[in-house]
Amino acid sequence: MRITAKKIIEHKNQGKKITALTAYDYSSAKYFDKAGVDIILVGDSLAQVALGYSSTTQVTLDEMLIFTQAVARGAKNALVVADMPFMSYQISIEEAVKNAGKFIQAGAQAVKIEGSNTHILEAIKHLTQNGIPVMGHLGFTPQYINTIGGHFVSAKDSQKTFEILNMAQSLERAGVFSIVLEMVPQESSKFITQRLNVPTIGIGAGKYCDGQILVSDDILGKYDEFCPKFARQYSSLKDIIFNVARAYCNDVENGNFPSIAESFTLDTNEAQKLENYSQD
Repeated sequence: MRITAKKIIEHKNQGKKITALTAYDYSSAKYFDKAGVDIILVGDSLAQVALGYSSTTQVTLDEMLIFTQAVARGAKNALVVADMPFMSYQISIEEAVKNAGKFIQAGAQAVKIEGSNTHILEAIKHLTQNGIPVMGHLGFTPQYINTIGGHFVSAKDSQKTFEILNMAQSLERAGVFSIVLEMVPQESSKFITQRLNVPTIGIGAGKYCDGQILVSDDILGKYDEFCPKFARQYSSLKDIIFNVARAYCNDVENGNFPSIAESFTLDTNEAQKLENYSQD
């Protein structure tokens, strides 16, 4: 049965930890889905790990929609959430609703929006009123990298923690079904989580959040240009991929691939005709 935004809120009420991972293609989404991941996020982190851009601000709406369609085809049970990319919801409420609608039509069941200013709160209200569930995102917000000036931990003191709690409560009142807390001290995220009715999903925010999310390329050990402190690497696919590709190249260069078992053959009589023709 498909996990819904309502079910994610029930997980918090039941004390059940929420699991979330990013995915950018059909096969990864299919395997994460079969593994029992609750939420699959088509993250704008694909800008870097899948498209090679230098930041998430460079990925376009059209690019995000293509990846969302692929992930949606692979995920049959998990809640598919699509990151709304930079400048896809900031221009106007109308643009935000229209673009979020495109993600739902592409197969997502919800969208994620960073920040909590007045415009964003109004956009969230309009989206939820029009049947589009919204996941919030506070703490370190990558789409604001040019104004923030770098990757910094948020809520590093009590006053900043109070500020993020106020932002989170504003998002809750606007109608979000969950809030990502990124790069927040665990004491701060615990304080915030205990005072919200909607679940928090942590990424570099400690164990007291209601759930956790990580970039799949980080846990798989596939993307090695940058690995954040909070990401646990469960495998080293980059080494596996390199070794497999090198072995393949060696086999081709040495004439060991393809073998007879990996080739199609003619009937013996037909093959003999070719031999005879070449001898004429």
